Amino acid sequence: MSRERAVVPDSLDGERVDVALARLFGISRSQAGALCHAGAVTIDGGGCNKARKLRSGEVLEADISEPEEETDYRTPAPLDIIYEDDDIVVVNKPVGMAAHTGPGWSGPTVIGALLAAGHRVSTSGPPERTGIVHRLDAATTGAMVVAKTEVAYARLKNDFRYRRVEKVYHALVQGYPDPSAGTIDAPIGREPVRDFKMGVVYGGKPALTHYSTLEVLPGATLLRVVLETGRTHQIRVHMQAIRHPIVGDPMYGGDPVLATRLGLSHQWLHARELSFSHPVTRQDVSVTAPYGEDLLASLHALRTTVA
Repeated sequence: MSRERAVVPDSLDGERVDVALARLFGISRSQAGALCHAGAVTIDGGGCNKARKLRSGEVLEADISEPEEETDYRTPAPLDIIYEDDDIVVVNKPVGMAAHTGPGWSGPTVIGALLAAGHRVSTSGPPERTGIVHRLDAATTGAMVVAKTEVAYARLKNDFRYRRVEKVYHALVQGYPDPSAGTIDAPIGREPVRDFKMGVVYGGKPALTHYSTLEVLPGATLLRVVLETGRTHQIRVHMQAIRHPIVGDPMYGGDPVLATRLGLSHQWLHARELSFSHPVTRQDVSVTAPYGEDLLASLHALRTTVA
């Protein structure tokens, strides 16, 4: 680790600390932010935060670790691109693919597949999840947008944070919800005993899920679901809460026998549509992700079931 020191030049007067650190010391903004958070940065000998605006003449010091060997996050894997331009790419994420790598995950990732195929991805964000502005579970399929430029990353992150992106899911649930359309308003948090699992819990974060019926099938219902909030496992938790768990989702009450009969190895949950304002042109963008073959096959099996 080395102690780096620099006097803030006139050209960086009024600039954020993390931006100045990146330019003065040749590190990434994410690394600069992490240093600030860890208390490894001082201004004129005092503490700071990454968003603090600098004044020319101030002395900026930082403890910077020696760079570690760069990790190659490319993971070649088939990936269906449903929309792409200079700033964003929207993929139809398949089952068994995570948005990005992380503890306990060694399988294919959206970012890895994009990089391996030569697509540009924004450098904003932690190294293993650059360009990621929202995520889908590995076992959830469908539309997912990734930022290719820094401007697109910043604006899309804000649009998702302030709920300016419409996300429409299709979910096949067990039984017949009554009413056939409605809103589930129930707080979600980690279960007290099994913290790996989410649930409707007292003191959880507010969560709103709107649903309507698309098709009634033998023993199951295909729903259109719109999220007003974006809690972890929100649709899965809320469907279990109204006693109509998602088909193929044993963690949240799904019947494994039914899933096996329909040939499903994962929950029947698909991010069908994404609608948002383009982060650069601000024109409306709306994309629809086709169902995967296993989802189509399970619907066909139900539609041809003899009552």
